[in-house]
Amino acid sequence: MEPHIVDDLSAFKLAFRRHAAGVAVVTGRTPDGTPVGFTVTSLASLAAVPPLATFNMARISTAWPAVEGTTHVLIHLLGARNRALADRLSGPHDERFAGDHWAPGPLDLPLLKDVPAWMIGRIVERLPVADNAVVVVQVEDGGLGPEDAALLYHERAYLIPGSPVPD
Repeated sequence: MEPHIVDDLSAFKLAFRRHAAGVAVVTGRTPDGTPVGFTVTSLASLAAVPPLATFNMARISTAWPAVEGTTHVLIHLLGARNRALADRLSGPHDERFAGDHWAPGPLDLPLLKDVPAWMIGRIVERLPVADNAVVVVQVEDGGLGPEDAALLYHERAYLIPGSPVPD
């Protein structure tokens, strides 16, 4: 039986669980240099000229002070082989950077290893919305890693896309 939607919060949660999204990780540093990072499914391109992207985050997140107090972040696009990395960067804060899955990258920002693509984003806007924020970045540089199948988040699980849908 399908869940019966009884309020706005239920409608929101149930509908967005059925909306597949790509998986990315945003990394930065706190003012004292501590690396921070978090998994996002809200990454979106905003414009090609100039190259702008957005992501959303809760302002109660432990990573918010770093995003609020810095000028640049690194955005990593994850592929199928990075599923464990997505889990790690959404897990306990003190374990996110334990290990050799990252190294200091451009601007000394944490650069995750073996990702399909990464971009340096200069933060141009932080738009508060309720207890959250829309963060707008201008992409200044980036790099490509090995090709990989896409990693999607759908119905509260990570998935790899199957065959294309026929016309």
